[in-house]
Amino acid sequence: MQEILKRNRALLAQVDDWFARCMAAYPQHIACQGGCSGCCRGTFDITLLDAYFLKRGFDQLSDAVKEQVLVKCRERLTLMREQWPELDHPFVLNYRPEEDWELLMPDEDETPCVLLGDDGRCLVYEYRPMTCRLHGIPLVDAEGEVMHDEWCTMNFTSVDPLVLPALTAPFDAIFTEEVALFRDFTQKLLGQRVSELDTFIPLALMIDFDGFDWRRWAGEGED
Repeated sequence: MQEILKRNRALLAQVDDWFARCMAAYPQHIACQGGCSGCCRGTFDITLLDAYFLKRGFDQLSDAVKEQVLVKCRERLTLMREQWPELDHPFVLNYRPEEDWELLMPDEDETPCVLLGDDGRCLVYEYRPMTCRLHGIPLVDAEGEVMHDEWCTMNFTSVDPLVLPALTAPFDAIFTEEVALFRDFTQKLLGQRVSELDTFIPLALMIDFDGFDWRRWAGEGED
């Protein structure tokens, strides 16, 4: 699994490099900075690989901090079970269609991420998921395709970012590699290649990646 984590860090580093280039190219249009947590609200779905990487960072926190976060996670799980009473470990969402996920992640939800510290900074910043790293700036592929046309309302207040050339990156290649990496990850974890397994950040922190019998779970899921 160490090779998977190494490749994942390299992939995330590509995204971080892109974001840093964007900030350097257009500092007058991008308000993102340390301590700003405007985007860290609501509930976001992440891949099981992102969850695995995130949990590695979470496990390095002190026991006291981890327990404070887990209290919030359990509270979120209780609320989610009002909509999905059967939601249980390992907290993978894909046994239900994606339209059902909206019950657990309503657009009006402004609840702060469970991993936000009192100072507005992420407690596991270096381990944050891919979606957190992509947020705030539109995603325009190097070939010109607009892959995501939304951005933080505090950014690009006086200009259309979709016409700014320095925002582009090889997102098609990045996302293709992300899927390939995820399939290699599930081969290691489950004993079979799977293209999509998702969870939420509060649930990810309660997953027992090391002690759970993933291969048995995957086998039961095939029946």
